[in-house]
Amino acid sequence: MQPKYIYILLLIILSSCGSKPTTSAEQAPADTETLVVLNDAQLANAKIETAQLDHRAISTTLTLHGKIDVPPQNMISVSMPLGGFLKSTQLLPGMPVRKGEVIAVMEDQQYIALQQEYLMSKSKNIYAKAEYQRQQTLNQSKASSDKVYQQSEMDYQNASITENALAEKLRLVGIKPELLTANNLSRTIPILAPITGYVSKVNVNIGKYVNPSDILFELINPEDIHLNLQVFEKDLALLAVGQKLNAFNNTYPDKKHPCEIILISQDLSADRSAEVHCHFEDYDRLLLPGMYMNAEVQVKTNNSLGIAEEAIVNYLGKDYVFVAIDNHQFEMIEITRGNTENGFSEITSKNTVELETKKIVTKGAYSLLMQLKNKSE
Repeated sequence: MQPKYIYILLLIILSSCGSKPTTSAEQAPADTETLVVLNDAQLANAKIETAQLDHRAISTTLTLHGKIDVPPQNMISVSMPLGGFLKSTQLLPGMPVRKGEVIAVMEDQQYIALQQEYLMSKSKNIYAKAEYQRQQTLNQSKASSDKVYQQSEMDYQNASITENALAEKLRLVGIKPELLTANNLSRTIPILAPITGYVSKVNVNIGKYVNPSDILFELINPEDIHLNLQVFEKDLALLAVGQKLNAFNNTYPDKKHPCEIILISQDLSADRSAEVHCHFEDYDRLLLPGMYMNAEVQVKTNNSLGIAEEAIVNYLGKDYVFVAIDNHQFEMIEITRGNTENGFSEITSKNTVELETKKIVTKGAYSLLMQLKNKSE
């Protein structure tokens, strides 16, 4: 064989000996960034315990919005049934008032005429009564005819009706007819506060004439103010009468006001929400009608799927659990954590169904995370 052919043959042999075939495992190496493998000693030190996901009822916080409202029976509109001129008042919006105190004084000549008419009718009634009694006595002895007796009886009844009607008119404007005499006629009438509360609106000024239908003042009794919450249809089933909640406003979010649900509306509005009325357990004078409020209520959700809170580890802002592949291998899987109650955390991620059949590390999860981080470093 010629030397040049021998040289070429040697090159081919050396080339085939120096090259190593690539295996499929080397072409696609296993991803170990989420896989932890422990030897027997490491496994003993980690004290790993596992469990499966569990179904439990867990509390969740439902956040609602609404405003402070006053029931109609606690909003009082003050008017003057006979009309008249406002002579004096010291009321200003927000001012407190007490039941029975004078909040304004009205003046008009018709008040004098009404009092005069009542006293005159009272005198006529006294005369009509005496005449009726006299004719009754005469009629019993047949000294007067039945016609005269019946006429006196009718006159007495008419006089009584007139006196009583005028007395009620006086009471309507705050004058006690039993105390009225010819010596204490007054051209002014005081207006008394019908409730204890505070002034909401003042609609008149001194010297202005008001009609019987005009509203002079609006008063509010704050003892029964309540919270009116708007609750969407999907959340109504989570609420019940008697349920407790905490209300607060944006100005003082840390100051909680305990409330109790007293009424749940059965009508839905156009936006598929209903009104839920709540009673404040303790009145706070800083709570004013129309003030917007937030409320938080703890509700129970059934069949929440989750695991012990210590099974969940947080790494770089994300939550993970470790799934046992076998006795020595554990895989870190990202999850989405829901609500937590009494050491039990709800898992709401899409892979929950897949995890339901797996064994989740409940103790030693952070040891596995440290092992994984050290390996990656």
